[in-house]
Amino acid sequence: MKPEMMNMFSMEMEGMDVKMMQECMEACSAAEQACTMCADASSGDQMARMASMCMTNADMCNTMMRMMMRSMGHDMGSMMAMLEACMMMNKACADACMANAEMSDHAKMCAQVCMDCANACEAMMTSMKPSMAEMPGAMP
Repeated sequence: MKPEMMNMFSMEMEGMDVKMMQECMEACSAAEQACTMCADASSGDQMARMASMCMTNADMCNTMMRMMMRSMGHDMGSMMAMLEACMMMNKACADACMANAEMSDHAKMCAQVCMDCANACEAMMTSMKPSMAEMPGAMP
């Protein structure tokens, strides 16, 4: 999504950095695409686990992006949980791809894109934590 599009929406999401959210969405999009292509190219038996991890991660990244685009249904607790899950799934997928990186260039590329996405999710979570502490009943 282009930055101009993000500015058109009423992004009144307390505790959310719109620029950082944009970067996280772009990283999720890149990871979704890389994982889908990697899974498609990894149809051999020895790469079956990696292909499955890639498809699960592609689904996770797509869901994370769609969640960030829905500003009216925003809930800080569920957003944090989803970012955490997306970060962990991207790290697991990167590990699975790196285990096959010697056998395929697409696995190596996918691992790097997944780590970029995991880092973007982590940065987004870190930027949200100060505002979460200000919310009544929020957990630290």
